[in-house]
Amino acid sequence: MSHIAGLRNSAMNAAVIVAALGYFVDIYDLILFSVVRVPSLASLGLLPEQITKQGMFLLNVQMTGTLIGGVFWGVLGDKKGRITTLFGSILLYSIANTLNAFVVSVEQYALLRFIAGIGLAGELGVGITLVSEVLPKEQRGYGTMIVAGIGVTGALLANMVAKLDWRTAYIVGGIMGLALLLLRIKVVESDMFSHVKKSDHKKGSLLQLLTTPHLLRRFILCILIGMPTWFVVGILVTLAPEFAKEHGITEKISGGDAIAYCYAGLAIGDFLSGWLSQVYRSRRKVMLQFLTFNAFCFVGYLTIPFSSATMMYWWIFLLGISVGFWAIFVTIAAEQFGTNLRATVATTVPNIARGSLNIISVAFAALIPLIGMQYAALCVGLACTVIAIISVLPLEETFGKDMDYVEV
Repeated sequence: MSHIAGLRNSAMNAAVIVAALGYFVDIYDLILFSVVRVPSLASLGLLPEQITKQGMFLLNVQMTGTLIGGVFWGVLGDKKGRITTLFGSILLYSIANTLNAFVVSVEQYALLRFIAGIGLAGELGVGITLVSEVLPKEQRGYGTMIVAGIGVTGALLANMVAKLDWRTAYIVGGIMGLALLLLRIKVVESDMFSHVKKSDHKKGSLLQLLTTPHLLRRFILCILIGMPTWFVVGILVTLAPEFAKEHGITEKISGGDAIAYCYAGLAIGDFLSGWLSQVYRSRRKVMLQFLTFNAFCFVGYLTIPFSSATMMYWWIFLLGISVGFWAIFVTIAAEQFGTNLRATVATTVPNIARGSLNIISVAFAALIPLIGMQYAALCVGLACTVIAIISVLPLEETFGKDMDYVEV
């Protein structure tokens, strides 16, 4: 009973709740474009053959924004503070979301997806950084578990609201974000950052991160761990309709429903991985277990002869659970670095991992003419998993690690 009471008093504090709701809105908006891509572009007058090309262009513009935003908000989080950065991040993408409902051209759409991408990039990394610093070191896993587990369910809401009207869906996202700003008023800055802010140590220095060999090595290893997640989401789930045809399924597979099933599984996986990391008192052990489970799931997804759309949807749900190590992935990144670089790393790592989808997509596309779609995905997926496992092994175990230190 005392353990449960302790969890309630620490993990469920204001910082955790607000970070979780912020990530919920973040995922809602991040996934929303993928869900409304076809109806929104069709309403702007694009022909079916133009929608695919322009849709990929807009998605790349949004991802470019997240890469730029990841660096910007991370550095700002270490220089000016976690709370200030979260406030600015959510304000930017809430305004962009709202305005997105009124676009009348692809050019306007692209500009606002770029701005929204910049804003979206700051939410998870800085939120996890704040939660990791305000919770007792024995409770950090529970806090990040709640943030990621609740956050990814934003994709489910995006899929439901988008079925009504795509413009309404963007307005809903903007309103939710602006409402969060009121909750942020009650969240206070972490003591760790407040102490470092008063010191003479370098804060948010990309030059220090990229030119110090042992820091750069840790940074790269943290990024590589996240690649399997975006292989699953960006290739296997996004292209579910195409993979259904490869399996010979004649029933219609909805891209939006495939994403919803995946993210429902992701929510469960995030809660499960965070809880197991507390039970095992190890981040690395849980990460390796989930990577192994993920390999089993995507190999099955690509090789088992599915007989119906329902069976495929449920396998996508399993895939989602298998990449539910996203919470542990970001937590590991935050726990690997000192307070003066923590927000920079925790924000850039997941956004660069998202950006790795561009490399994964190129490799996948290059292999399709040679060995076919299913075997191309199998080869790329196995490569991502092997790289991730090799990257986990050299990293320090960070469960219960004292995070009140700086990198010099």
